[in-house]
Amino acid sequence: MAIFLFDIFGNASIGVYCLTTDKMAIVPPQVTDAKAKRLEEWLKVKVIRSTIGGSVVMGALACANSNGIVLPHATNEEEVQAVKSVLDINAAVMQTKKTAYGNLVLTNDHGAIVDPGLRGKDVTKIEDTLDVEAVPGEIAGLPYVGSLATATNKGVLTHPLLKEEEQKVLTDVLKVHVDVGTINCGIPYVSTGLLGNKYGAVAGSVTTGPELFMIGQALDVVK
Repeated sequence: MAIFLFDIFGNASIGVYCLTTDKMAIVPPQVTDAKAKRLEEWLKVKVIRSTIGGSVVMGALACANSNGIVLPHATNEEEVQAVKSVLDINAAVMQTKKTAYGNLVLTNDHGAIVDPGLRGKDVTKIEDTLDVEAVPGEIAGLPYVGSLATATNKGVLTHPLLKEEEQKVLTDVLKVHVDVGTINCGIPYVSTGLLGNKYGAVAGSVTTGPELFMIGQALDVVK
């Protein structure tokens, strides 16, 4: 297992454009075969080329674990089937005005932390889709938990201003070690530049050596 450097469209914000679990990685249709193959090899996943609501910012718009994927209301049936044709997982298209579920939900296969502003019925739908308990929470006093951390089934890396009480919630719900760090030369919105699963991690191309060390510590992978 290792950490690799990567970019999408020449951009180091790879977590904005891509979404990964232990089973799959969703990438924009324009990603080259060579880059898709690298992700497959590095993370040991099936790569799915798709958009969400016609957009290529999959990492911001959707959240997923090995059990299911949560998608915004603009997602069309063809995009849902692009995922379900490759993997037999739950897929929920949320009928709300909110669209950036990748920013609103932090999940692994053990649990989920969600934006406290989400309505109860929507949280229940997320729980049913991902097949985990979903608990409201914040990171660094901010509600968009999905953009502030990357969670795998081996660990979590979060915004460096994570509070002690927030860390306890993350540890209790996600049931893995939680650590802090940055990505892409000081960016605290960790998930915007980091993809990870139990097999490895892929960081934005301008991530520094010290940042790679913290990623390795948090997600239990080696540089």
